[in-house]
Amino acid sequence: MPPEWIFYDGTCGFCHRWIQLVMKVDKEGDAFRFSPRTGDTFQKLLPARIRAVLPPSIVVLTREGKALTQSTAVLHILNQLGGRYRTLGFVGGLVPTLLRDPVYAVIARFRHRLYPKPEGVCPLVAPELRSRFAP
Repeated sequence: MPPEWIFYDGTCGFCHRWIQLVMKVDKEGDAFRFSPRTGDTFQKLLPARIRAVLPPSIVVLTREGKALTQSTAVLHILNQLGGRYRTLGFVGGLVPTLLRDPVYAVIARFRHRLYPKPEGVCPLVAPELRSRFAP
């Protein structure tokens, strides 16, 4: 099956750390590919009508073509990673979205203060991992 897409804020150090964690767990690169929300791939894969209503959040484009955002996107990523991350995703999924998304919003509000702004829109990764990224 083709990998799913994670679209992230390319100017956010916290987001870059999250992407690096996902790559570390998804060693083979079977689950996800990555692109900044400001990139051509985001524009190409998500129609304008969908992009127009997305919150300022991480976005997962599933294999089924569904765009997931905020805490739902994070839980989906955890579930796809498997192992203990799937357990975290399951436990997090027990919390209603009406409670999860406000927590996500608080983290999103302060995320730029948690880690320094990266130098580029793609996280620094080893050359052999760069094929997982698209502009």
